[in-house]
Amino acid sequence: MLLSKEYVGYLARETVKRLAAADFIETKSLPAVTEKVHAAMLDELSLEDRINDEVRVILEAYSDEMRNTGADYQEMFRKVKNELVRKYKAVL
Repeated sequence: MLLSKEYVGYLARETVKRLAAADFIETKSLPAVTEKVHAAMLDELSLEDRINDEVRVILEAYSDEMRNTGADYQEMFRKVKNELVRKYKAVL
């Protein structure tokens, strides 16, 4: 993930605080809303990490075949990642 978890927590707190101050949201418990926003932000921001992990697993399964054909790992990583991004309709 490109951003630290602490910074994501700060972003969540600031987002909820500003939304509440501008009367875009109304809640009795800002910490509960902040916690949910923080979890959603972490989930969304860690999507690329999960896709990268899945790509590594896929390429590991084909490592012998890639070695035999002389395929470039970085190029294959990029191609498989692009396919998974399309499959999950992710925006990275």
